[in-house]
Amino acid sequence: MTHTSDTPAVSMDLGDDFPDIREGVRRICADFPGAYWRQLDEEEAYPSAFVKAMTGAGYLSALIPETYGGAGLPLRAAGVILEEIHASGGNASATHAQMYTMGTVLRHGSAAQKSEYLPRIAAGQLRLQAFGVTEPTSGTDTTRLKTRAVREGDHYVVNGQKIWTSRALYSDLMLLLARTTPLEQVTKRTEGLSVFLVDMREAVGNGMTIRPIKAMINHNTTEVFFDNLRIPASALIGEEGRGLRYIMDGMNAERILVSHESLGDAKWFVETAVKYANERVVFDRPIGKNQGIQFPIAKAYAQTQAAELMLRKAAAVFEAGQPCGEFANLSKLLSAEAAWEAGEACMQTHGGFAYAREYDIERKWREARVQRTAPISTNLILSFVAEHVLGLPRSY
Repeated sequence: MTHTSDTPAVSMDLGDDFPDIREGVRRICADFPGAYWRQLDEEEAYPSAFVKAMTGAGYLSALIPETYGGAGLPLRAAGVILEEIHASGGNASATHAQMYTMGTVLRHGSAAQKSEYLPRIAAGQLRLQAFGVTEPTSGTDTTRLKTRAVREGDHYVVNGQKIWTSRALYSDLMLLLARTTPLEQVTKRTEGLSVFLVDMREAVGNGMTIRPIKAMINHNTTEVFFDNLRIPASALIGEEGRGLRYIMDGMNAERILVSHESLGDAKWFVETAVKYANERVVFDRPIGKNQGIQFPIAKAYAQTQAAELMLRKAAAVFEAGQPCGEFANLSKLLSAEAAWEAGEACMQTHGGFAYAREYDIERKWREARVQRTAPISTNLILSFVAEHVLGLPRSY
């Protein structure tokens, strides 16, 4: 069993860290109020103006080193950007993927790939927002994905299908995971998977087809089909057959980043509920006087504070270069649950008005729910903790 006390001492800031970044993001978000996001939601549209503003301010290149034109900020700073977007009532789904998908290129790409792509991503000339991993039949069991990439001379020929590939219609590049060695020919099922950086500008219409999926939330998600798509062998990231390791290498960073979004949602829900509970008068008294209103909000606040502490710990351990799988997963679990409970409290506090779109609560409530399912479900996190932290038998 792994004990958290075994982790070497790590310093973490408990104050309002990165205040300049927080204020800068809030200023941008002020130009994109609830009405902007509601309109996008109704039209199932992509937040082009918001992404352009965030890119222009340099926030989407937060994790790209200065050598390649980025800001070279720590993971916590990038998380703060996402947190503030959600705490301001917006949604960072169109920005977060670019932060963590480019990490695979940064850590495992060749010098030529990094020089070719990272500066243009940092400058906003290219968008890397599509992440092709999940498939209809395999779901979370990534080792059993069926998309194949077969080497033919200087190219790979790709056939298969991906689902829940968000923002594929608005991305120039896709990070694609495909099997290069059949499952029955590998010693371990985690072997034989490779990751590619696909230029979608050349692929669409030449073997790649993208179809939008109508969903409960406006994440511009799609399914992508590959029919004898030919990509250059130079699109391969790192070594053939080691792709799953490269993808998993970035999972802790992804968990930490996305957890900041849930944290921002939780803060928005609590603040919104408190404001309304103080203003809404029923039976000649503000409803905030009633313990039936107070207690759920107070409990949600407590859960939010606990989630933030774990999230700060995860980020600090990550930056220290120490194993942080336990803390990254716990952060994802606790922040997603805090956001959900805060959303429930906010819904109950507003009563029937919570269903009115003009209040933005139902939209945020729908968006917060997805974090309990993706990019990893809370049940799988509990399985991870049970097996890898508590030493219980593997359940799957």
